[in-house]
Amino acid sequence: MQLGMIGLGRMGGNIVRRLMRGGHSCVVYDKSADAVRGLAGEGAAPSRDLADFVHQLDKPRAVWVMLPAGAITHATIVELADLLEKGDTLIDGGNSFFQDDVRHAEMLNAKGIRYLDVGTSGGIWGLERGYCMMIGGDRDAADHLDPIFAALAPGRGTIPATPGRQGRDPRVEQGYMYCGPAGSGHFVKMVHNGIEYGLMQAFAEGFDILRNVNTPAVPENRRYKLDLADVAEVWRRGSVVSSWLLDLSAIALAEDADLREFSGHVEDSGEGRWTIQDHTFAEKILSAMRKQFGGHQEPPKG
Repeated sequence: MQLGMIGLGRMGGNIVRRLMRGGHSCVVYDKSADAVRGLAGEGAAPSRDLADFVHQLDKPRAVWVMLPAGAITHATIVELADLLEKGDTLIDGGNSFFQDDVRHAEMLNAKGIRYLDVGTSGGIWGLERGYCMMIGGDRDAADHLDPIFAALAPGRGTIPATPGRQGRDPRVEQGYMYCGPAGSGHFVKMVHNGIEYGLMQAFAEGFDILRNVNTPAVPENRRYKLDLADVAEVWRRGSVVSSWLLDLSAIALAEDADLREFSGHVEDSGEGRWTIQDHTFAEKILSAMRKQFGGHQEPPKG
């Protein structure tokens, strides 16, 4: 199938690459001409602006917007609403607020344009691991674009089947699901990210305690100089807290147990709001995890 991608950042560009690896064709656009040229060199069809982008797509068109949530995504959708035609499908795959999806769906449906909100998880690892997707909006459009979602999804892999799932939608076990009407995909992704941040915070505070048990504030006979990289590694092996976030923490700690690269400044993608005044080792762990799964870089110091 053919897909048009707007936004070629950390995830948008790799979504295009994964689709092309799966035999699909892609038309791409980004405000960065260098990003467009880079993917054109890998086989995508470049475009110079949104009008040219839409013109190159076969009807019925499928357009995926992968931009920061908020004003830029809204403005792009409004502009596309005047360029797309009845029967086309517009996907918002970013981290948009689910209530915005309801408004966007109503606006586009009035023009006969189908709308999908696709909560997408996978970060910079998605190119190789695949993307977990939570899809809301027009069900017929979701079914029509199933080959796209199937190519992006991670597949069953080596994860054992869950007992009692017989007769349920098999696509869920491939790593993507249709959640319901407009906004439901991003609603599920919003809760997913809230849980993610909570898990990250729990690991961060736990490693902070492990590190600070060897400080003058602790009586000398209860100080322990613990190897945090080894603690993370042993927890990966059969522990109930084993997880991908722990895997990423173990990678970061193995590279540098003091996490000297990180100040502890933690950006968020819209669903959570982090206000950090005093940067401790906990915040460094958080920042390290963000870099490991999402490629997020701390802003320059000063």
